[in-house]
Amino acid sequence: MALTLLIGNKNYSSWSFRPWIAMKVAGIPFTEEVISLDAEDFKARVTRISGSGKVPALVDGDVRVWESLAILDYLAETFPQAGLWPAERAARAHARAIAAEMHAGFTALRRECAMNMWRPVMARELTPQVADDVRRIESIWTDCRTRFDAGGPFLFGGFGAADAMYAPVVSRFHTYAVKVGAATRAYMEAVMGLPAWQEWRAAALKEPWVLAKDEADWPVVHRIEA
Repeated sequence: MALTLLIGNKNYSSWSFRPWIAMKVAGIPFTEEVISLDAEDFKARVTRISGSGKVPALVDGDVRVWESLAILDYLAETFPQAGLWPAERAARAHARAIAAEMHAGFTALRRECAMNMWRPVMARELTPQVADDVRRIESIWTDCRTRFDAGGPFLFGGFGAADAMYAPVVSRFHTYAVKVGAATRAYMEAVMGLPAWQEWRAAALKEPWVLAKDEADWPVVHRIEA
């Protein structure tokens, strides 16, 4: 039985983006079901799969997994050939630590720079709290690329779970024209150059749903034409 991934709007749902891009890059076959975050029946439909009533949620036969990081762990166990976590023990531990830090932290960046794929690239003044988040993320990425580079352009060489966890941050940095160093920019370009990234973005640009809380310029909606 094929896996089913329940996700929210591709334009806005950063949590949904994480397991989706991991599965696409790894070549794990699945069916997606998109539900707008503001749909009247959102809770009813999602709660059938996710006890939290939130997306993403994965269905694998009689197995139900929710929370993006838990989904990535489940996929890594179910599809070990995908190499979602580094093979080497120290690198794997480090990857899990930075993935967990992303899952639990950087609330200022998330709050003030929502993922918005269709917003044109325009700078936004960053608060000190967001600037602190940016500095920490750049430090994480630089450290990974310096210590664990295995010949590929991603955090641990090949694209994996840690990269999937930070993929929405790449989108945020790009959309809001966040000033970053050359190493960070190179990493961002590698992530945004993935065919999976382009597929998600193309679908996001065609979505009809507009969520005011995720539009940084509301009531104006700046939108790239699909």
